[in-house]
Amino acid sequence: MKMSNMLVLTLREVPAEAEIASHKLMLRAGMMRKMASGIYNYMPLGLKALKNVEDIIREEMNKAGAQEFLASAVLPAELWQESGRWDVYGDEMFRLKDRNNRDFCLGPTHEEVFTDIARNEIKSYKQLPVNLYQIQTKYRDERRPRFGVMRSREFVMKDAYSFDKDQAGLDKSFDNMHDTYVRIFNRCGLDAKCVAADSGAIGGSNSAEFMVKSEVGEDDVVFCSCCNYAANIEKAPSTPEKAEKEELKEVKKVETPNVKTIEDLVKFFNTTEKKLAKTLIFNVDGKIVAVMVRGDREVNEVKVTNALGGAVNFEMASPEEVFNATSAKTGFAGPIGIKVDELLVDEEVTMMYNFIVGANETGFHLENVNYGRDFEGKVGDFRNVTAGEKCPECGGEVTISRGTEVGHIFKLGTKYSKAMKANFIDENGKEQPFLMGCYGIGVTRTLASIIEQHNDENGIIWPLAVAPYHVSVVPVNIKDAEQMKIAEEIYNKLQEMGVEVLLDDRNERAGVKFKDSEIMGIPMRITVGKKINEGEVEFKLRAGGDNEVIKIEEVYDKVKAEFEKNNLKIK
Repeated sequence: MKMSNMLVLTLREVPAEAEIASHKLMLRAGMMRKMASGIYNYMPLGLKALKNVEDIIREEMNKAGAQEFLASAVLPAELWQESGRWDVYGDEMFRLKDRNNRDFCLGPTHEEVFTDIARNEIKSYKQLPVNLYQIQTKYRDERRPRFGVMRSREFVMKDAYSFDKDQAGLDKSFDNMHDTYVRIFNRCGLDAKCVAADSGAIGGSNSAEFMVKSEVGEDDVVFCSCCNYAANIEKAPSTPEKAEKEELKEVKKVETPNVKTIEDLVKFFNTTEKKLAKTLIFNVDGKIVAVMVRGDREVNEVKVTNALGGAVNFEMASPEEVFNATSAKTGFAGPIGIKVDELLVDEEVTMMYNFIVGANETGFHLENVNYGRDFEGKVGDFRNVTAGEKCPECGGEVTISRGTEVGHIFKLGTKYSKAMKANFIDENGKEQPFLMGCYGIGVTRTLASIIEQHNDENGIIWPLAVAPYHVSVVPVNIKDAEQMKIAEEIYNKLQEMGVEVLLDDRNERAGVKFKDSEIMGIPMRITVGKKINEGEVEFKLRAGGDNEVIKIEEVYDKVKAEFEKNNLKIK
């Protein structure tokens, strides 16, 4: 491509709306432009990079035995009603009606569609296993779109679904997809770690996420410092800390005027957070639920939701709901005499002695409260893990880092096949529900994550495998006929070799061209200048290193060597 004919506009200034590196650089490099909040148009440069990621995904999925097809993005409500998710999915779903007042949605995910395909097309165990996938645009009405395509309302996703006759088959399909994902992210130059995860609204079991560490990631990921254990904090089991045993004391009611927060209570009682148990009240799908955790712990909403059998809406109770449950203002809730639909008690609280709780009376707390003697509830793991706790696999210390999800794999089992009566005839002539797996990759998010991991102060540094162009040929002075002749010869020869190459034939200063090449992240740059009189040009790698003066005829071997170094074939 000759840049004089190319629709690309790089930006020198950082757009005010952009907060993270990938968002800034995708705008500055002219890869995309904002259409509306969380909705972007991909410009030619951005689309080429996106298609390169898609091609890697497609190649590896095909190699793994999956078959590509394409479903509609407009989905009828009936399918979602069959699975029970039409009313469960929540406000993120874009809903619409046709001229006949029939309900539809823009597909946020496609479990129901794939299940429908399977029940209509697969009749016998002889047709199994089957793995179908698509690469398609998804739509989710995010409450707060941010970070460019990291959390947008329209995004490209690869979703795949496996159909097996038994658990052994599902296990094999799941492991196959795990290995395929490892290859995909490695080829993309992305450092992604597989971590245990919660299945969320999709359901199923044996869920794992592929996460990339990121300071602006929306997930906390728990890593063991001694073994390979890793899990999303939503999934990671906590390790209860047992308090030192004490003789049980008599409950004492203490006036605590205007003492509401944990910090205030620590000062008032001259104690530590470990001697406090806080009672937090939530509205979960209309049910009032109280959750008790130690004073220095945080409630894990996913664990609570799972303990309640799932939920759509999870929010803090209103002051009125708190008063109805406790007969007190917010800040004085406690377990004794509380009027809630469910009282959940973190296991760690049951191992505390003579602790302090709210008295369910405004301006009062209770001392010397003990679980079992003074109150009871449903005991379980309802809190977030904290750094320094023990690894559940090896007992080593865990650390916590922010991360961004780029891929997710699930063992769905029969969740959708049973609900939608998607059955096949087994070896004995009996109807059985398909055992399903679900495997997703956020394609646009993967693209942004690559940029997050590969950039410097000058712009993007594309891994060769996903770069929109491999080489930038820059004639220093386009008015110099000899420079342009040599530049075009190099450009044409590289194209003939199958290399994606840019010829910057714009009437701009060399410095401008160099800056644009760096912002766009082109892996190799060949500068054609005055040294052509000596039969030489300059060669520079975007990933680092100085300008290297080489003979013109050496250019092609130099480019080939970079492909070989990255284990890539020139197309």
